[in-house]
Amino acid sequence: MKFSDGNWHVPEYLDLLNPVEVYQARTEGNSIVITAPTWPLAGRGNQINARLLTIRLFSPMEGVIGVRSEHFRGGLDKGPHFELYPDEAFTPEISIGDDYATLTSGNITVRVAMKDRWKLEFLRDGKVISGSDFKAGGHATDKSNGKQTHMFERLNLGVGTKVYGLGERFTDFVKNGQPVEMWNRDGGANTEQAYKNIPFFLTNRGWGVFVNDPGRVEFEIGSEKVSKAQFSVPGEALEYYFIDGPEPKGVLDRYTALTGRPALPARWSFGLWLTTSFTTQYDEATVTSFLDGMAERDIPLHVFHFDCFWMRGLHWCDFEWDPETFPDPEAMLARYKDRGLKICVWINPYIAQESKLFEEGKEHGYLIKRQDGSVWQWDMWQPGQAVVDFTNPDACDWYAGYLKDLVAQGVDCFKTDFGERIPVDVAYHDGTDPETMHNYYTFLYNKVVYEALQESKGKDEAVLFARSATTGGQQFPVHWGGDCYSDYDSMAETLRGGLSLGLSGFGFWSHDIGGFEATASADVYKRWCAFGLLSSHSRLHGSKSYRVPWLYDDEAVDVLRQFTKLKMKLMPTLYSAAVEASKTGLPMMRPMLLEFPEDRACDPLDRQYMLGDKLLVAPVLDASGDVEFYLPKGRWTHILSGEEVEGGCWRNENHGFMSLPFYVRPNSLIAWGAVDDKPDYDYADGTLFALYALEDGKTASATIFADKGEKAQEISVARSGKTLSVSVSDSARPWRLRLQNVPKATADGLSISETAEGIVLEGSGNAEITL
Repeated sequence: MKFSDGNWHVPEYLDLLNPVEVYQARTEGNSIVITAPTWPLAGRGNQINARLLTIRLFSPMEGVIGVRSEHFRGGLDKGPHFELYPDEAFTPEISIGDDYATLTSGNITVRVAMKDRWKLEFLRDGKVISGSDFKAGGHATDKSNGKQTHMFERLNLGVGTKVYGLGERFTDFVKNGQPVEMWNRDGGANTEQAYKNIPFFLTNRGWGVFVNDPGRVEFEIGSEKVSKAQFSVPGEALEYYFIDGPEPKGVLDRYTALTGRPALPARWSFGLWLTTSFTTQYDEATVTSFLDGMAERDIPLHVFHFDCFWMRGLHWCDFEWDPETFPDPEAMLARYKDRGLKICVWINPYIAQESKLFEEGKEHGYLIKRQDGSVWQWDMWQPGQAVVDFTNPDACDWYAGYLKDLVAQGVDCFKTDFGERIPVDVAYHDGTDPETMHNYYTFLYNKVVYEALQESKGKDEAVLFARSATTGGQQFPVHWGGDCYSDYDSMAETLRGGLSLGLSGFGFWSHDIGGFEATASADVYKRWCAFGLLSSHSRLHGSKSYRVPWLYDDEAVDVLRQFTKLKMKLMPTLYSAAVEASKTGLPMMRPMLLEFPEDRACDPLDRQYMLGDKLLVAPVLDASGDVEFYLPKGRWTHILSGEEVEGGCWRNENHGFMSLPFYVRPNSLIAWGAVDDKPDYDYADGTLFALYALEDGKTASATIFADKGEKAQEISVARSGKTLSVSVSDSARPWRLRLQNVPKATADGLSISETAEGIVLEGSGNAEITL
């Protein structure tokens, strides 16, 4: 929403109230409470008919400052509210002086001018990095819309500040110049609409903002006022958190500490997923032919997904296998699980009138109701469709019970589709405000499914494949990018969405390899296979056609096999990045600015990414095989060819289908696993540590994690001149170290051999190597 008409005027339909000064500042517990009138209160006469804003400054944890601005405080708070995890033991420093009222949290301070006209500033180590100026924020009444009220704030961006995040957005990666509305929609992966709206952004300057409101938050990022990040909410109160890094990584760390860390997915989920696709014809014979075809072609497959029509059409969701197509699902699933496969099935929170669950839900009050008490229904998606009311605890248990029955049959995980088209002309069981619940619904939906899996399969085995989300949804991975087209443009759009979601606190993300809508040409499919297998999670899925590679061409089989096996061998390194994501909120697929915040050339990059902290991926997005990408400074090594190139520049390369720009960062130690046919194996058994471009005075290290994120092995290599010093955490465990692009090496007590890829040294305990 816009609150100005150019630089000087206010729209005629708006009445604005802006804080103009501090009338009073006082401490309340660990907060500062400021009374801010909307005109000066110099004399008693000015106090008559005065209008006030009450502004509370507080800190939920170190490095995070909360600001809550209120006009009228007597409204009903119907909820819902985001689940937050503040540090109850933390105490900020508070000072109210003649010139400023200040609250300090870590190295970040908020201060409000006590004498001059209204000014709120955020300082890092004493230097102003953002703030809200005179008449920048306040309260608005929309006279054209039934006197609907809004609270708004504008924060200064500063020269060169770029804004990112705000959910999985397929528009430009840098959000400057964009109006962004927080309203979950089923709009596909090529519009300004989003399945996952997250009211949080971060900047390349190492600070971010989280608006603590699940409802319709509206952002104007350098769009209405081009030097400001503006945000507004309907109603009489606005609460936001200013989060300091001071680097972008630190912002994500603190944001996910506050809103919830991404859970660590089970290791089997990192393998290749194959689905039936959406509206294709399939039965057990069809599915088995896919599985046999993959096995015959030596393509490792670890998860098979049954999409919508595992249930009867018009009955979604009744959680019953179509008896004509799948007459004995338990026996079928047992046969598939004997192959070592995990099973996923499609679900959603909608109940068609033909479903047996409809009458159950209607009778017991488990479905969302209209204001008159009748069940809310429409004919979109399924005839007579109703929606489960997850604010009713009994409805949650009822819905989860059907899922647990499926787990007992042999299902391992669920694709939680939909959850965006949630009505607002309704009444919820717990009296929640339906407008605010529209976005928040997906949190309750995915939480119910995730917890049902935890209860029936164990805490560490729960895995979703979710489409919709809001703040906090990162706790229930994995998420995927929704309905994309099957062309290069959509590959690029999809990647932008994933990178934006990663900068919104989500650690794990996937997409439909080959595209969902229509059928990709063979070249697009092959390029997407490389991109998909170098993503956090990897799934082949489509709409009206199958996605098995032999339906494209013979080379597609080779491409899929190579990149699937490559991912399996890299699992020790990738799983380390996954563990880090679960502990810090850093996504596995990282925009370049996260790893290179000092390199301004990385700020806008959205066609390449870091996979973890050591691997750079630039998907090929052109039929010619040409790709343009940027390498930061240092000596980078192409992981497939072994070629070393100097960074600090843009590169133009041409790649065949069996390759793409896939580079190892300088000073890296990459852990290669000994297994290439599955993702869940002993990563420390037979690991080969490859050392890439270690500079004098630098140290490279790698940590191997076992199942559930437990440390199994740590190794580091330090270079001093021509000497490499190897240090290990377990002196009894043997290790293998490969030196890339090193002509010779000697070492006492180590076995040394030369391979096509480089010199390999084997030993145990600490050691020294001479180059």
